[in-house]
Amino acid sequence: MAAVSLSISTVKPLGDRIFIKVAQAEEKTAGGILLPDTAKEKPQVGEVVQVGPGKRNEDGSRQPMEVKIGERVLYSRYAGTDIKLGSEEYVLLSEKDVLAIVE
Repeated sequence: MAAVSLSISTVKPLGDRIFIKVAQAEEKTAGGILLPDTAKEKPQVGEVVQVGPGKRNEDGSRQPMEVKIGERVLYSRYAGTDIKLGSEEYVLLSEKDVLAIVE
């Protein structure tokens, strides 16, 4: 199998999909206890780095995306496909899996 080199600029989501850079997991608890890597929960917040053109309606027109590049979003815990590019973690998911925009 050939190795494929990907970067953020080469990934273009299709349809109503969104490419999100995952926020870093908390290193310690509110009480100050340091957490090992195995105890950290997967974050559900990330920054949108790429968006698709939008979902097609029945008449063939495109429905515009509600999220934009640069916005921070809250998404479903088990949604999407995890992708690692270099040392950064990303998630590719459908727009319907985005729960809220975080301001």
